[in-house]
Amino acid sequence: MPASPFDLGSDNAYLAWREQKLADAPTRLADLIVEIDDPRRLTAAEHAAILERCRRANMAIYIGNTGDDPDKEIPTRLGAAFGLTRLDHNRGADDDAITSLTVQTDARHRDYIPYSNRPIAWHTDGYYNSPERRIDALLLHCVHPAADGGANDLLDHEIVYILVRDQSPDYIRALMHPECMTIPASHVDGAQVRPDQPGPVFAVRPDGQLHMRYTNRARNIVWRDDPLTREAVAWLKDVLHRDTPWHFRGRLESGWGLISNNVLHTRTGFTDGEVPRLLYRARYYDRIDGT
Repeated sequence: MPASPFDLGSDNAYLAWREQKLADAPTRLADLIVEIDDPRRLTAAEHAAILERCRRANMAIYIGNTGDDPDKEIPTRLGAAFGLTRLDHNRGADDDAITSLTVQTDARHRDYIPYSNRPIAWHTDGYYNSPERRIDALLLHCVHPAADGGANDLLDHEIVYILVRDQSPDYIRALMHPECMTIPASHVDGAQVRPDQPGPVFAVRPDGQLHMRYTNRARNIVWRDDPLTREAVAWLKDVLHRDTPWHFRGRLESGWGLISNNVLHTRTGFTDGEVPRLLYRARYYDRIDGT
């Protein structure tokens, strides 16, 4: 079996993978975009174009012609076309496991930033999930954008791995520790709804692909208390806030969407107009087929 590029003892495998990754990686937002007709019925050419971008950057942005059609079959069928079927039934999701991201003030949603109009810092989705509920893919579909704001920064986690490992392989070793980052238990009305969730930042899936679990939150997070971890986390945060050729910013408009292998992303704050901002979010336990 070939050596893994993510094995810290395999420099040759890493350097060969790194060279190819950087040669293929897009450096313009436009390189991520694919214009399609109906996401529910992709043509072979549309599917191939989206997959090609996901192979290079772990993400693609599609511009569809469905406008503000609120049909949830749009994200469901698009995801299924790429092998994404095992949806995460998280607490804030609708009954079908697809989350309606819009400003909500009811007791179930009001304490969670995704259901507000506030900005959200760098993160991957599901960083508080248990290992058996690891989120490997994320799909966002825009039904209606905000009147102002609501843009996303995007960054391929494999690029982040490179920028950290090139500085120090020991930083990667620290970020791969099984107790590197712990999200404390969550309680609702005094009852625990989720236990403490420790885990690594970087991990290698059984199929050899890289997975990243991260949040830039300042509160309700516990980092492993040792000097190397503190150095590694500081460097990682510095990488995220740089202006590199691989950092992208864009805003999804009506009928547009993002399909990704749960890449790092942010959201700027926004102001709603007469029609509230609405995005559908689908989280999957699958990775995009063919990537």
